[in-house]
Formats: sequence, C-alpha cells, structure tokens
Amino acid sequence: MVGGGPAGLVASVHLARLRHSVAVVDASQSRLATIPRTRNYPGAPDGVPGPALLASLRAQTTRYPIDHVAAQVKALERTVDGFRLSWVGGSMEARMVLIATGASDIAPEMAHLAHALTTGLLRYCPVCDAYEVIDRRVGVIAAGPGGVHEALYLRHFTAQLTVFLTSDATGLPASEQASLAQAGIRVAEGRVESIREWRGSIIVRHGGRDTACDALYSALGLRIHSSLATSLGARTDDSGYLVTDRHQATHVDGMYAAGDVSSGLNQITVAAGEAAIASAAMHLQLSRRPRG
Repeated sequence: MVGGGPAGLVASVHLARLRHSVAVVDASQSRLATIPRTRNYPGAPDGVPGPALLASLRAQTTRYPIDHVAAQVKALERTVDGFRLSWVGGSMEARMVLIATGASDIAPEMAHLAHALTTGLLRYCPVCDAYEVIDRRVGVIAAGPGGVHEALYLRHFTAQLTVFLTSDATGLPASEQASLAQAGIRVAEGRVESIREWRGSIIVRHGGRDTACDALYSALGLRIHSSLATSLGARTDDSGYLVTDRHQATHVDGMYAAGDVSSGLNQITVAAGEAAIASAAMHLQLSRRPRG
C-alpha cells in the first residue's frame, strides 16, 4: 500500500486477513489527520476527531503481520514480477500495488490557518460538514467557476452566502453570475485582500471593506497525488483523479487505486469501501498468479 490513510490501512487489514504479505509505506500526510471532528462516520453518533480515527485504524493493523515503513515513495518502477517502490534510504518489491496517496487541499492565504481549521471557521468539504452551518453566514473563497458550484451546493443549507474571489481569479462568466443571483448568493465586490479570525468569526477583507462570516469554505481545489501511478501509464480524468474500473483497477496491470486519489467524492467511508473492493480484487488476481 502506498499511503497510510483510511484507504491504505483498510486495504492492508483486508489483504493481511486474506493471508497475503502486506506492507504500508506511509509519509504521514493523510487528510484525515487534519479533520477536527467528522460527524458522518458510521457508528460514531457524537462524531470522532480525525486524528483519533486515524490512530484507531493504525492500531487495527498492528493485530496482523503488516509491515510499516515511514517514508515517502519517490519512484515506482515495473519489474518482471511486479513493482519496485523506492524512497530515500530504501526500496522494496511487490507483486501488486495499491495507490492510496490521496489528495491535499489548496489552502487560502491567512494567518493562523491550523487554528481556523480546528475551530471550524475554515472548512473544505461541504459534503462532509455543511449540516453544521445551517442558516449561518457562510463565505466561499474561489479562484474561478469551481467556487460557483460549491456556493450553489451550500445554498441548500443556508441563504446567507457570499462568494469571494481571490486576487488571481479570472472572474465569473455571465451565466454563472446569473445562476448565483437567481439563488440569492452575493458576489463580494473587489478581490480578497486578507482573511483573519476575529471574536469567533472569520473576517474577509475585499475591495477595502470587511465581511464577517461564521464559516468560510475554501473552493480553491485539490492537488491529486497521482504522479506515481501516471509515471507508469495510469490514466486520469479531467480533474486529475486516477481512472479505475469497478474493481478499483487502473489501466496498469497489477496496480489498483482507492481513496481520494481515485474518487471525486472525498469521503472516509468511500475510501474504506473502495479499499475493500480493491483488496478483494487484488486477492483474486494474486490467487490466479503463480508465485515466483
């Protein structure tokens, strides 16, 4: 497994229980570690902090003979029998590989970013937590049309919405401005100059004036960590996610992908489900291959 977030850890347990030799190479960069509390995870009625859930998933792997390597894979190569993974100071070979390298959010420029995330003033995933901002003052910071879609999605939860454009934004097409206006969503005048916390609110300064929000969603996009897979010919869609079939297999034989690197619906439960699908398919494929 390349990556030790929910997808990589769940898949490692499944494959270990199917009596395969498993290793997880993890650079400790899972997005789950940055989530203050997830409230839509099954079986957690009061929610669960992301770091605590990640620790629990890691603890589960210790019940099985799973090797853990604390490193960032720098290169992935084809071998006669499968793949070679290389990192600073080491390497290993594997018959099959699961890419679970995830994605990372593009953060807005603001002071005390980590604290704003912890308090819920700054948010990234309306699918995950828009329930918590029902009928509150919500801002969406955007660099272009992507923010329009996020704002329209959030309109289901609150009517108090403002879209803020970054200094490098290219503007919004007239059709999208019309869609926002029809939904009653305001587009702030002027470009964003600064973002700061103030007495439990997040203050966006734009065009020489300030707007206070109870929460600010960043719609600046994601960096999809797919380069290891694409270096061997795996394909991506227009958004940069790895293309997989219904078994989570990429276009590279023996390479599978699960989690945020392969899905546009960035949810913990989706990552775990994809990991289960991938590990079952990997097991069947391995059982048909002669061992070297």
